[in-house]
Amino acid sequence: MDVLLRQLRNLQKLLRRRGATPEQAEDLVQEAVLRLHAYTNQGGQVQNQEAFLTRTALNLAIDDHRHSRSDSYESEPVENLDLPDLDPTPDEVFAAEQRLIKMREALERSNPRTRDVFFMHRLYGFSHAEIARRLSISVSAVEKHVASAVTILAIERQRE
Repeated sequence: MDVLLRQLRNLQKLLRRRGATPEQAEDLVQEAVLRLHAYTNQGGQVQNQEAFLTRTALNLAIDDHRHSRSDSYESEPVENLDLPDLDPTPDEVFAAEQRLIKMREALERSNPRTRDVFFMHRLYGFSHAEIARRLSISVSAVEKHVASAVTILAIERQRE
């Protein structure tokens, strides 16, 4: 009897490690024991009860997990759902456009090389080494131009 109780406790621990709460683990083990009992009462032969209980409990846990996930899906077509509009409001779009215009104007007032390096890096995704190679300048110079542009933009942002 002690061996069986130890096996059941170990099975509960296994289920908890796989995400079941202590209550769920206990319920799953009890259900597995009931299924073993029903199977043997119907004349079924079980050579390894521990393996039978483990496989049954794990299968029950999988079924329970699938069932809990199916509740999170909506059966209504997406067209019929009342979903919130996550798009920015026209005021937010306008404010963002105004900020971009100010940022562009601030960069326009800066050194043309600084502006070009910054755009190559931030807009077109070139690495510092690629920019240095294309413009025949050092990587250090590229880094300084990018830092300068970022500083200009930060100062402009603080003015807002």
